[in-house]
Amino acid sequence: MHHCGQFQSLGVTRREMLRSCACGFGSLAFGGLTADVLAKAGVLGGSSGLHHPATAKNIIFLFMDGGVSQVDSFDPKPKLQALNGQPFPMAKERTQFNENGLTLGSPWKFAQHGSSGLPVSDLFPHIATCTDDLCVIRSMTSKFSEHTNANYFLHTGHGMAGRPSMGAWMSYGLGNDSDELPGFVVLNGGLVPPGGQDCFSSGFLPVVHQGSRFRPDDGGLDCVEPAVEGLRQRRMLDTVKVLDNEFARRLDHADVIEASIRNQELAFRMQASVPELMELAGESAATHALYGTDSTYMPTSIFARECLLARRMVERGVRFIELTCPVIAGHDRWDQHTGLLKGHGDNALAVDQPIAGLLKDLKSRGMLDETLVLWAGEFGRTPFAQGTDGRDHNPFGYTVWMAGGGVKPGFAYGQTDEFGYKVVEHPLEMYDLHATILHLMGIDHRKLTFPFGGRDMRLTDVHGHVVRDLLA
Repeated sequence: MHHCGQFQSLGVTRREMLRSCACGFGSLAFGGLTADVLAKAGVLGGSSGLHHPATAKNIIFLFMDGGVSQVDSFDPKPKLQALNGQPFPMAKERTQFNENGLTLGSPWKFAQHGSSGLPVSDLFPHIATCTDDLCVIRSMTSKFSEHTNANYFLHTGHGMAGRPSMGAWMSYGLGNDSDELPGFVVLNGGLVPPGGQDCFSSGFLPVVHQGSRFRPDDGGLDCVEPAVEGLRQRRMLDTVKVLDNEFARRLDHADVIEASIRNQELAFRMQASVPELMELAGESAATHALYGTDSTYMPTSIFARECLLARRMVERGVRFIELTCPVIAGHDRWDQHTGLLKGHGDNALAVDQPIAGLLKDLKSRGMLDETLVLWAGEFGRTPFAQGTDGRDHNPFGYTVWMAGGGVKPGFAYGQTDEFGYKVVEHPLEMYDLHATILHLMGIDHRKLTFPFGGRDMRLTDVHGHVVRDLLA
């Protein structure tokens, strides 16, 4: 049968079949089953969705793109200094480039800080003043030694593109405490990590949970100002909503369209909320000095704005905020295969004061107890040189740290060998880190699932355990 081509032929979907067959009893049964699944996942209204009391309500993820050297920052190894310039005495695993040289001692000195006595190198003099709030994990491992796959693994628990990011899982499982801002925000300092936007993707979760990228400058977002007068725009949006709802009803493919409607409504509200959020003039001079927003070193100023904006977003109910590093001329992130001294030095100068400022500001406002701060890169670096003055990628043992949100303060967990190369005590996988973070947020990682591809998917896949030694 032929028609004029102006109408769309609609196939019968599974939902339509359930709704129309047997007087709709199939649809009723499916609705009951779906409601039960969604209720268990904590995505229906009327319930917090928590599996147990949470110690953290929000997360700020300080992503150290490229891989900070653990033996130059938070994991001192005197043996490296003693054998500096000599052949490395351990067997070397395959790394990214394998142009590896002699043992390379750290060019930075370590000292103990705070009442906890945690050692920090003079690469991070400002963060060193916050050691009594840090929970340092020296035994992280990764399954990947290449940036893109390792970034996916860190962000999504899977080494390939297509899975939901941590922030998307948090938004899906816990919802959003803000009506004017997204639940998952990425403050982009200028560097998009290898792997691109898939690091911040909602994957197979509803698209409303994907990361929304903000710039740390005064604009924040492109096209945030209304294109037309407010009342006229409201009428236009209401008309589009009516059309979208009718289209969704006819096709019965409502998930994507409903997410689009929600995004349009949120974008409308953000046109009023984002300019106020990004306006930092109301912050005190002492606060600006604490973070370093007026630093003459532009990367410090950029990252300081990111950190200050992260605090303001937590105050406004944003669930998960990720900060990326600023662009630094002449360097490729923290990825110093050559020029370790200047490369790590410049990167640390950009983030050290702002991070310490963030921790101190959160603490002074009584917000650190319920805000989890995560500092992590995708892997660490080798204790032997690449060439003469760089370090290669090292997924076999590296350092991350957390602060606030119910973790044990002034505490170091795990251990690498005497060279800082491989974990020898309490090895942790990414799944364990994710499981512990979810636990702090009140979620059992085994129960936060989403049906996709014939199975119930989760951030930790079929792995992971909560590291209770890290809990306060």
